Amino acid sequence: MTPRPVPARPARDTRLDIIRGWLQLTIFASHVAGSFIGGWLIYGTWGLSDSSEQFVFLSGFTLGSVFARKAARDGWHGGAADILRRAWRLYRVHLMVFALYLGMVLAAGASILPGEPLRMGWGFLLRDPVGAVPGIATMLYQPAFMGILPIFVWCMLLLPGFAWLLDRWGGQAMLLSLAVYACVHLFGLHTPSLGPDTGIAFDLFAWQVLFMAGAWLGRRALLHGRALPFEAPWAKWVTAAAVAMLVLGVVLRLDWYGFLPWHGWMPDTTLVVGKERLALPRLLHAFALAWLVAAYVPREGGWMRTRAAAAVATIGRYSLEVFCLGLFLSWAGSTLLRLDPAWMPLLDPLIVAAGTLALARFARFLDGRRAVARVVQPA
Repeated sequence: MTPRPVPARPARDTRLDIIRGWLQLTIFASHVAGSFIGGWLIYGTWGLSDSSEQFVFLSGFTLGSVFARKAARDGWHGGAADILRRAWRLYRVHLMVFALYLGMVLAAGASILPGEPLRMGWGFLLRDPVGAVPGIATMLYQPAFMGILPIFVWCMLLLPGFAWLLDRWGGQAMLLSLAVYACVHLFGLHTPSLGPDTGIAFDLFAWQVLFMAGAWLGRRALLHGRALPFEAPWAKWVTAAAVAMLVLGVVLRLDWYGFLPWHGWMPDTTLVVGKERLALPRLLHAFALAWLVAAYVPREGGWMRTRAAAAVATIGRYSLEVFCLGLFLSWAGSTLLRLDPAWMPLLDPLIVAAGTLALARFARFLDGRRAVARVVQPA
């Protein structure tokens, strides 16, 4: 059997780094509870999906490409071993964040915010530490903000099997992913929670469809030079449908916020915007936004070389580290707003601006450290 040629390593896509960085900043702002900026001035407020969908999709896109190249060079087992190592590292990061966040919440509960551990879903661990261990180990016990990294770990564990199907079935492998997603909404398939006071933030059986779609397209981009044929005759109809989906999202939000005279024509239900199990309109909205960005935002542009764009791109290159720090900074910002609500109009922009600056400086520090590590080679 003739071995598959190893695809060249694709050039770094600055556009994707900028998108990831921007998504990280919107995630940080949205996690600052009570913030006007995080509640009203991010795109998720005016659509049916938010940054979470795009991050899962882009993670699948990147890792699908990585796996395809590793598998072409080292075989399927080599690609699988690489992805499993990445999943293991991310799992350890999740456990570290879990422990540090618990310590922060307990310290706050013992001092400035009595009852904070219970409010954020840590009561089960405090009542029954031994009983909570299986849920912690399997990531099925998810206090507030602890359900985000698990979906990436779970999807990474599924990727080698999905890539095996892609090698044999091509794009038809997506039918299996779509069938699992359909079972969530038709038959109630769901990921069980091992926390009696908490649920599952991102149901694996639903959210895997975004990750696998990204992995399929990332593989196509690597092996065929493009993910989708945007110049095909039918592409204009997809674009029109995508624009219509985004407009529908804005109209629905305006209706739900009471800004339209026919308020209440479409109920704000989990069938429309449910996040845990990725309601179908959310999924379609996320795909529509991804299509439009991929089709109409060029890979290169003069604006991408500005200082602001470079700073956002640096944040995007260190998404995991920035996300983890952002969790703690957003909680601190939320706490300040809760302790001094009278000062909220003044504190809100200061908190978001200070947090954004801190995340940018942190990413720049990591980038500088990596640059030094590349220069200083061991003897």
